[in-house]
Amino acid sequence: MAADSVGAVEIRSALARLRRTTGLPVAFGGLVESGRLQIRITELSGTNTAALRSLAVTSGNGLGGKAVALARPCAVTDYSSSRQISHEYDAPVAAEGIRSVFAVPVVVRRRVRGVIYGALRAAQPLGDRTLTSAVAVARDVEQELVVREEARGLLTAARPESAADTDANAAWEQVREAHAALRALAPRITDPQLREELLAACGLLTAPKRAGDVVLAPRELDVLACVAEGATNAVVADRLGLRPETVKGYLRSAMRKLGAHTRGEAVATARRSGLLP
Repeated sequence: MAADSVGAVEIRSALARLRRTTGLPVAFGGLVESGRLQIRITELSGTNTAALRSLAVTSGNGLGGKAVALARPCAVTDYSSSRQISHEYDAPVAAEGIRSVFAVPVVVRRRVRGVIYGALRAAQPLGDRTLTSAVAVARDVEQELVVREEARGLLTAARPESAADTDANAAWEQVREAHAALRALAPRITDPQLREELLAACGLLTAPKRAGDVVLAPRELDVLACVAEGATNAVVADRLGLRPETVKGYLRSAMRKLGAHTRGEAVATARRSGLLP
């Protein structure tokens, strides 16, 4: 069975972040296939050939397989001559022309769900800073997968009984997605009048304000709208053009104003207050 599309999207985004933060020329990765002890490399970034695409890496074999088996990052300075790994995949690695490689597992609830690789085309040490950045990117993917799975579980548990209810629920989710997308778009509009009109339109998708209601700053509301869609801090930062630390600050401020202790509680309170649809 092929890796799920949602996970593939998260891996693809992670590879872009990995290359951006480390400057590595090549990154690739994939998810563990359901029911099998192997990963399928489906996402490539910076590669010159298709040699690695769709490669199935069995647990314990090669560098990625070793990372899966041990559930920890592994690295080699020269892949083809390394004595630390087995060499079932030397041919595709050589075809791509990569030599110094690391593999970082994506672990969710103590189970390896995928692997992210980074590579150089020269046999030289990758360095602690690069490996630390790669681990941080993998942790982001783990968080994203947890959020997605929890959201999927909540939707499944709350699935309406009738077809009419299903249609209504889907329509309301579209309203929420549209609200979050419009809020993310508004700051990019340079015309102040047009921007205000767009934000006013966003307001039509939420309940009318009442005296005594909590008031959130525009950016706090932007961040919370994205969080309500299941986005992690890293994804929110990408959408809104902010730094992850800034996103955390806005989210903490919104949670404090709403009297919430978790992200989910903040979203629920904001919806009850009419701040979110």
